[in-house]
Amino acid sequence: MTLIVFTIRTCNSAFPSAILVFGDSTVDTGNNNYIKTLFKGNFYPYGEDFPGKIPTGRFSNGKLVPDFVASLLGIKETVPPFLDPTLSNDDLLTGVSFASAGSGFDELTTAASKVILVSKQIELFKAYIVRLKSIVGEEKAKRIISESLVIVSAGTNDLVFNFYDLPTRKFQFTISEYQDFLLAKLQSFVKEVYDLGCRTIVVAGLPPIGCLPLQMTVRYVDPFKRKCVEDQNSDAQAYNHKLQKLLNQMKALLPRSTIVYANIYEALIELIQHPQKYGFVETKRGCCGTGLVEAAFLCNPITPTCAKHSQFVFWDSIHPTQSTYQYLAENLGLEAFPNKLLHNHSNLF
Repeated sequence: MTLIVFTIRTCNSAFPSAILVFGDSTVDTGNNNYIKTLFKGNFYPYGEDFPGKIPTGRFSNGKLVPDFVASLLGIKETVPPFLDPTLSNDDLLTGVSFASAGSGFDELTTAASKVILVSKQIELFKAYIVRLKSIVGEEKAKRIISESLVIVSAGTNDLVFNFYDLPTRKFQFTISEYQDFLLAKLQSFVKEVYDLGCRTIVVAGLPPIGCLPLQMTVRYVDPFKRKCVEDQNSDAQAYNHKLQKLLNQMKALLPRSTIVYANIYEALIELIQHPQKYGFVETKRGCCGTGLVEAAFLCNPITPTCAKHSQFVFWDSIHPTQSTYQYLAENLGLEAFPNKLLHNHSNLF
């Protein structure tokens, strides 16, 4: 896989020296290790390909997109979870993840799991700001935050938990209405992050949800007839179209902001439809166990894994492998950063 090296400037023409991450399991680097929930990934085979073969709580065999982005930007090699009690001052200065696996924008998404709702991750961010000010003082802390790269990745769990597999919200909303409900919450969240001083924000769209191995398993009883669930993919595309319009509107309304849409859908569907082009082989099942249903505690130390991890798009029935995350991070660097974050920054301040 070709490594794409890219540069990015924040809106006052400084390179970001910190990365701040909010969202779900796609960007949770281990916060759920420190809360009472069954949604944990701090055991094997998770982490099998992480440096030192450590199951850090990342729901993959290795690194996640924030880790690769931080590395590509020259910030650091991995992004630690904010709730880790062993965080050093340097960890805080260069950024952390506030994300929580199983999270979403809808309060109902986290009601049973007790993970940290995206809107509640703001409280962690406020605690981070207090700690940052105690280390470097108020003015430098403000500068670090304003020059940070913020990544937001959530929404999949809302649709999977509340609309598809456990359709509680289906009794209240049409799919279009539920998308609008989620986007209103996302809008409030981004505005609050902005009000706390962040200016460069990358918001990931939804992936092709219908191509997650678990979603194919739920829809198709015969394991030999499994294929992407097209209506769920169409829903994700419709949501993403609305999200792009919303982010453009927000950018126009929020002075000095750089708000970027990350097109995860097209990057991942390209990989699923043309795996050999990128060195992959298996797209319909995860590497862990049968790959049809295993995730979280069902993917555990006694579960066998595939022989060639890097050839699988998915590690378990929901989450991508490290190789896929690297591909997505490089795609994000190639598509989003040079074209949008480097465009006309001199005119933003």
